[in-house]
Amino acid sequence: MTSSTIFSTLDLRDGFYQILMRESDIPLTAVSTPSGMLWEWLVMPQGLKNAPATFNRCVTHLLRSVRDFAPSYFDDVFIHSRAVNGKSDVEMHTEHLRKLLELMRKHKLYANLKKCIFGATEIPVPGCLVGKNGVRPDPGKELRQFLGLATYLCKYVNNYAGKIRPLSLLLKKEAAWEWTADCQQAFEAVKQGLTEAPILAVADQDRPFHVVCDASDFAIGCALMQLDHEGRDRVVYYQSRQLKPAERNYPVYDKELLAMKLNVVADALSRRPDYAAQEADANAVGVVRTTTPSSFLLDDVKAAYAHDADAKQLLEYFSTPSDKSRQKLAKHLRARVHRYRVHNGLLLYSAVDDNADRIVVPDDHELKLKITYEYHDAPTSGHPGREKTYLLLTRDFYWSHQYKW
Repeated sequence: MTSSTIFSTLDLRDGFYQILMRESDIPLTAVSTPSGMLWEWLVMPQGLKNAPATFNRCVTHLLRSVRDFAPSYFDDVFIHSRAVNGKSDVEMHTEHLRKLLELMRKHKLYANLKKCIFGATEIPVPGCLVGKNGVRPDPGKELRQFLGLATYLCKYVNNYAGKIRPLSLLLKKEAAWEWTADCQQAFEAVKQGLTEAPILAVADQDRPFHVVCDASDFAIGCALMQLDHEGRDRVVYYQSRQLKPAERNYPVYDKELLAMKLNVVADALSRRPDYAAQEADANAVGVVRTTTPSSFLLDDVKAAYAHDADAKQLLEYFSTPSDKSRQKLAKHLRARVHRYRVHNGLLLYSAVDDNADRIVVPDDHELKLKITYEYHDAPTSGHPGREKTYLLLTRDFYWSHQYKW
């Protein structure tokens, strides 16, 4: 590219999919789908061990005749030209493009027009920008590197997501690169936040924690706090994130609720959502739903205890605990009775690896199905995946073989 003054870049569309599979190898690409059917790839799929090398070798070989002015790197082709033999750089570049495109047509290589750049004085090459004046760093890459380092240390910076917002807007797909005064101010604020970061307290597991949250028009954040031995609030951890486009339309109250879980203090929370309030909206009900199971479910659990032998034995034991009543328990219950307790008519169970009490669910298939529905399919649950649904269920409820159920 030495002495070149005009540049273009082509992006090959759907990279690997432009390479056909050898017919005898097609059965080796079969994948099983949830429906039970097997599907085979007719083109080279992503994930094959030698797919990148095969694709790069194929493109390099097919375009070998234009390598002098159109080198390739995987799915990117870079065209560079300069004035030669009385022809202007534009004329030479047009000629080079024509040769390349004719060659691509011959070998059925297709480009993605939206990602192509034609007749530019500078083009992006992996990791940098190349132009007639030489090679310079890609400012977008440099900014990503800076934010990557800063994000690693974000737990020390208060309102980190709010501070980096002008910088993160520059990295959006369709954003034009323009380093404004707001960007410089954000850059300096992040640097200052990192260099003057407060000393975080070491978490004391014997003291209670509380979370203080806040929300702005474009970010939410929280601080994990703990009182020290002198009664002073100490920060253990900072956390923040930017709001999604839909979340930016929330009223202030709902933005505060967005960051709430347990033990949260919100500075703009002037009312408390309640299932009994007729005007409570779906978002408010959803937040309460994440902090405690609904009273309807708890009533169903209590009613189901009457039809479960183990639950009845445990409830009878805890009504009048004694060595004699303990001996009446089934052997598998007697060995773990110290992990159970009763509160407000509900059996609670504490697992081996933590002290969190979970509500014991009797062996009732319909009830388990109803609880799972509330935590997965209900409109306020968000339809989480398998693992997240399991974590939500085990946070509040317990029954045997819960993961396999």
